[in-house]
Amino acid sequence: MTTTRDEPESLLLVLHGARGDLAARMVLPSMYLLYRRALLPDEWRIIGTGRAEMTDDEFIDHVHDALEKYSDEPLDSGWHDFAARLAYTTEVTEDAPWEQEQAIGDQTNKGALLVHYLAVPPSAFAPITRALAKHDLLTDARVVYEKPFGTSPESFTELDALVHEHLDEEQVFRIDHFLAKEGTQNLHVLRFANELFAHSWNRKHVAEVQIDVPETLDVAQRAEFYDATGASLDMLVTHLFQVASEVALETPDSLDVDALVAAREEVFRSFRELDPTDDVVLGQFTGYTDIDGVDDDSTTDTYVAARLWIDNERWQDVPFVLRTGKMLAGAAQRVTLVLRAPRGPMAGESTVRPNAISVSISGDGEIELSTTVKRPGPELELASGIARLSLDDVDPGASLPPYASAIHDVLDGDRRAFTTSATLTEAWRAFAPLLGPGRPAPEPYEPGSWGPAAADRLVGDEGWWVRGDGDTPHGD
Repeated sequence: MTTTRDEPESLLLVLHGARGDLAARMVLPSMYLLYRRALLPDEWRIIGTGRAEMTDDEFIDHVHDALEKYSDEPLDSGWHDFAARLAYTTEVTEDAPWEQEQAIGDQTNKGALLVHYLAVPPSAFAPITRALAKHDLLTDARVVYEKPFGTSPESFTELDALVHEHLDEEQVFRIDHFLAKEGTQNLHVLRFANELFAHSWNRKHVAEVQIDVPETLDVAQRAEFYDATGASLDMLVTHLFQVASEVALETPDSLDVDALVAAREEVFRSFRELDPTDDVVLGQFTGYTDIDGVDDDSTTDTYVAARLWIDNERWQDVPFVLRTGKMLAGAAQRVTLVLRAPRGPMAGESTVRPNAISVSISGDGEIELSTTVKRPGPELELASGIARLSLDDVDPGASLPPYASAIHDVLDGDRRAFTTSATLTEAWRAFAPLLGPGRPAPEPYEPGSWGPAAADRLVGDEGWWVRGDGDTPHGD
């Protein structure tokens, strides 16, 4: 399949929050990787912005340090050409003229694509958007907003209205980097391009879908941010809902941008509102409130498991069980379709785990097929067999990390891996009950465990597919 791209001849990227952690870890290394792979236009510049004063040379040193720490690309002679295209200025405000207005105007008048990348806290989205509009710096520009795009249904609605006051939806790129992962994008390719899977991707054959993103990471380095959000706001209403929509897509007419986005929006409209009492378990790891920056009486969730129901003909009554958490016993990013027991002469004979289609969405991705096979020997005994296809073995191909892939799509105007106003409206609708009085209290769990035992009731008799006991697929 060929993707039509609108590749710019020249680029001016204004990186708001250029001195922050996100820019250092993700955005700047991604831009350097795109440069190294010749995936940027011949003419391009980056203007970094921030609240603090900094000279261009100081900013160049800052970028060099960030790349040394977070980039896998060598800082050889190519670095000097990259550095020569960097500049810095203080952040734009509504109150006064901005020193970069003339330079930006000169570049855009020459046909350069103007991209504003807001690598800033969500509280800064609105004031920066207003300031850019005030100085007429949004005309024909593309604007990238990091997640979370709102922290509640009310704040989302307010921000969405402001953004659409100044921008057309086609100019807005709301990043959810899980949609840019190679493994996530393989979910619909696996299904729509392979007859082996196409007819089993429905409630007739699938008993349960698990979307599992356990993490071993602590939150100490971002405790202040995390304590204001928690696992459910940071991961559930964003990444995990988006991955669920990829699994649950109805078959679009094509995989072009408009058809794929429309199919994703239709799935979100079928999300049933979460039931906090029956379908959600929250947790908080022991010792969380001892971390600097966390309130002693914090009730922030560091773990969430939720059972999502999708009320359409394809998925009616099939539970989508979503789990993520910090300080757990293992790390994975895996989507597993647990299949129903077979009919026929061997129905009820098997004591092994069910058949499953399991897709790792970490790294380049991996597909695992869990099947029932005959155990070698003279008797008819059954065993589980696993066939694996690691997607980094697929030739030819050179994958891009999710952030680099997303930024490349922004430059080309490809919006298929970005969230839309319509999908986020429906995501907040489905999530809203978890923000109300019915929100369950987080249950304590020990670091290095698999979280609260109460979450086991959300999955079927076979339990969590990712459980790290050496008996199940979990090799992410």
